[in-house]
Amino acid sequence: MNPFDLTGRWAIVTGANTGIGQAISVGLAQAGADLVGVGRSDMSETAEQVAAVGRTFVPLTADLSDIAAAKAVIERAIAAGATPDILVNNAGIIRRADALEFTEEDWDAVLDTNLKSVFFLCQAFARAAIATGRPAKIINVASLLSFQGGIRIPSYTAAKSGLAGITRLMANEWASRGINVNAIAPGYVETNNTTALRADAERSADILKRIPAGRWAKARDMAGAAVFLASSASDYVHGTILPVDGGWLAR
Repeated sequence: MNPFDLTGRWAIVTGANTGIGQAISVGLAQAGADLVGVGRSDMSETAEQVAAVGRTFVPLTADLSDIAAAKAVIERAIAAGATPDILVNNAGIIRRADALEFTEEDWDAVLDTNLKSVFFLCQAFARAAIATGRPAKIINVASLLSFQGGIRIPSYTAAKSGLAGITRLMANEWASRGINVNAIAPGYVETNNTTALRADAERSADILKRIPAGRWAKARDMAGAAVFLASSASDYVHGTILPVDGGWLAR
């Protein structure tokens, strides 16, 4: 038996339209999973890539900054035919400004989307999984900012640090209920969230100098870790925050 085989499993992936969410969706589909993609934007490109490997893709439009909408996602996914097997909380936003100038509006927007809605998605998913008696996997997308402070992203740092904490808490509570809760911490990845950093030649060069792998990550670099944490290969892995960072934290 292939311990990485996800045939017969469903994965619910937030922020599946592009970047890391799209790459994880395709990686899980290649391992055999069917997908529910959740987001505000068009997901047709992801749907095409999932269909190309012979798997089903169900798009669900939802504004995850709206906590009520986030709580309803799992119920909607199950109504669309999914089973509560795998949840990947990838959707997130970022706001950049000096801590001296940071606004309450930007603080609340990031915390609501990146932390509060994630918790209630996990709660709804866990309730559904426990009710069905199925083993389940939750994979949160954390960040290097779950370990470090960073600069000019106070609410993002707070949210990702909090996400690492609740990942461990949920693992403590739910491991005995058949649910693995873990997180991936991507390093510096070529996505929309890092466009501003990559456009700053000096800052981008400083980042690159510290990455032992010698390059920024591609979104697809996150897919293997997601397949591992979604599969039976990780059945005894609980509460870990797995850096996929090209060696950044080891430097």
